This record gives sequence, C-alpha cells and structure tokens, in this order.
Amino acid sequence: MQLAVRQGIGDLEILAALSRLALVLAVVNALVAVIANPWRSDRPSERFPAIVQDVTVVVMFGVIGTVLLREQLLTTSAVGAVVVGFALQDTLGNFIAGLAIQIEKPFRVGQWVQFGDREGQVQEITWRATKLRTKAGQFLIVPNSLISKEPVLNFSEPIVPTRVDVEVPASAATPPNEVKRAIREALSNSPLAMKAPEPQVVINAFGASSVDYLVQFWIEDYSIDRQARDQVRSNVWYTLRRHNIEIPYPIQVQFERDEAPLLTEQHVKSAAEYLAAVDLFSTLTTEQRLALASAGSQPLFAAGEAIVRQDAEGDSMFVVLAGQVRVVLEPSGQEVAVIPTGGFFGEMSLLTGDRRTATVRAVGDVTVLEIAARNFRELALANPNLLDHISTVVAARRTGLQSARDAAALVPAPEAKRNFLARVRQFLTLTSA
Repeated sequence: MQLAVRQGIGDLEILAALSRLALVLAVVNALVAVIANPWRSDRPSERFPAIVQDVTVVVMFGVIGTVLLREQLLTTSAVGAVVVGFALQDTLGNFIAGLAIQIEKPFRVGQWVQFGDREGQVQEITWRATKLRTKAGQFLIVPNSLISKEPVLNFSEPIVPTRVDVEVPASAATPPNEVKRAIREALSNSPLAMKAPEPQVVINAFGASSVDYLVQFWIEDYSIDRQARDQVRSNVWYTLRRHNIEIPYPIQVQFERDEAPLLTEQHVKSAAEYLAAVDLFSTLTTEQRLALASAGSQPLFAAGEAIVRQDAEGDSMFVVLAGQVRVVLEPSGQEVAVIPTGGFFGEMSLLTGDRRTATVRAVGDVTVLEIAARNFRELALANPNLLDHISTVVAARRTGLQSARDAAALVPAPEAKRNFLARVRQFLTLTSA
C-alpha cells in the first residue's frame, strides 16, 4: 500500500515538473519571438534567423530548467545528452557550422556562390546543409561542416555586376592594336557585356602559335555568364574574320613551311616610291632609290611609342611609310610638328652623327623606313653632287626647328653651309666630294 502511494506521489512530481518545464518553454519561446520578430513582419529578422532563434530557445530553456528550477529530469538527461553528442558528432558539426553561417552571413539565399569546385545559387540554408541550384538545374546539397572548411567565393557581393574573362588567340603577324580594336568592336555588339565598368583588352601571353589576349568585361547577373561568354566569343570570331585577322589553329605536330619574308619586293618598291617624294632623294634615279630602300629596314611602332628620343645617339634617318608621328621638344613637351605619311626626320643624325634634337613618337601604329649612315655613305660616294643638294634642304628644315627651340629657350649654335658640308664629309668619311 505504501509502495503504491509513493509511486503515485512520484508520478505526480514528474507531471508537475513536466508542467513547469512546458510553461518555461512556452514563456521562453514567446519571449524570443517577440524580441526577434517585429509584429509588422511575417518572417524572421535578418539579425535573428530561425536557426538562431531555435538555439536561443533551447539554451535558455536548459539554463532555466537546470540551474534555476533545478529539475532532476533535465539534470539526469544531461548525462544522456553527452553520450548522444559523441554518437552524433557529424550531425552536431553540421548544426554548429549552419549556426555560424546564419550568424556571419557569408552568403544569402538567392546569391551565386562557389565552395571549392562546387558552384550554384543558394536556395535554402538548413541546420544540416546548404542547398544549391546548379546552372544545369540540379540541386546540390552541401553539408554545412564542409562549407566551413572551404573558401567561399560569393559572386553576388560586394556588388551585383560580376567580371568575367574570355581568352582570345590571334595571329602573331597582326599588330596588337589592330586586334584590340577589333575585339572592342565585338564587345560593343554584345548586349550582355556591360558598357560600364569599361571592358578591358590586354595581352595575356605569347603562345606557341598565337598572341593570347585576355578580354575582361562585366555582366549584370552571374547566372548568364555562359551566355555572355558565348555571345562575346561569337562576335569576336565574326569581327576578326571581317578584319582579316586569323585565329590560329592549335599546333599539334611539327611541320615545315616556307616563311614569307618580312620585307618583300612589294615593300621595297613601295618604300622607293615614298623616297621619290622626299626632297633629300629627289635627285636619285629609280634604281638608286630601290637600292636604298632595299638596304633599309621597315620597323613597326605602336601608338605612343618613341621612335627616337631627344639627346639619344643615332646614325640613321626615318621616312614615314604608314601613319604619322609627333615631334616633341623635351622636357617642355612642346609639339614642334606632326609628320604625315611620306615625311621624314632624323636626317641630322644620319649626316653628321649628332644626337637626336627632338623626341619623335608614333601617333597611331606607324611603319617607317630606317636608312643607316653606312648605306647612305655608299650612295654619297656614287653621287658627288648629292651632298650639296641635301645641305640646301636640311638648312631650310633646320630654320623651322631653330624657331621652335628658341621659343622653348633652347639655343643651339647655327652652322654655315660650308661647315655643315665639312661635318658631313668627316662623319661619312668621304675623302672626295
């Protein structure tokens, strides 16, 4: 009889303890809900997501039940919780990692992210895992504990526009500035490539059979990066084809071919025609101009490059075959002249070995014919009257440069024609003229 009474009292105590714990749980849950969720909102706040609220409720419930109410039921169950914790290490690891993700918010639902080699749009963040939707339309479930160990790349922060890269190979025979202009034209015809921030086109590497360009442009949504790359690549192909710029085939095997010379007979003939229009060489015969053009080189300079620099040593002159150049006095930067196609410069260094009197830069891509002093010496020996003709032309040109130098407070000493011819003969080692 006494045993039954004691058992009944024990059951009543357990029921009372459970009632008190249920009341504590309800109060704690209501308190957290009121603090974390404004009444005007029907969803958890950004600062206290659902998983954080649940953990707060559990912790407060455990502390009040065990420490304040001193319920034996929770105290006894704590031992069991330790045992269960060891058995559920992976699950608890995912839970703690998920809690950290919710608090730190390295990414949010709807953003495009990458964990290692896993990429997708965040659809849901749970206690155990994060659910991604890949670009193939599949769901990828990544455990939170794995995410906590991997670098997280968020394509949607800190700004929504995302930069993507496209590599474009082009023929090494085509000047880089021409290729870059063609690629920019292709980008302007690609609606998915944003105009601002401005796209960039740079040389990435010199490949085995091509010059490799890196095209960097921005898109509004990372989810369309493949479509944007496809659009840009397609437009680049058509644009390069229109401009006769070759996209080289990959070289897989070794083969031999006849290389076209850089300086063809047509190049020489064209340069000789330009020499005919140059005052210095107007008295030469066609054969002599062809010989002079054949002996010279035809280097190519990019826009902004210095063909010659002021005060630098030199023993050659240049004839502009394509493009135009700017003549600038240093250090003032004063522009003396713009020399178009068919013009020439550097004759003083050719004739007397003087240092360069000005800096000459290419305005756009420029091709010049460079005539060396050694080749001109042979021509002067064969034409005794050539030096007298040249001295007259040079004197007229130096008058214009003298005025510009005086304006820039640079005062060179003028020379008489007689002294000038003497210097030319001495530099070219002409014993007779």
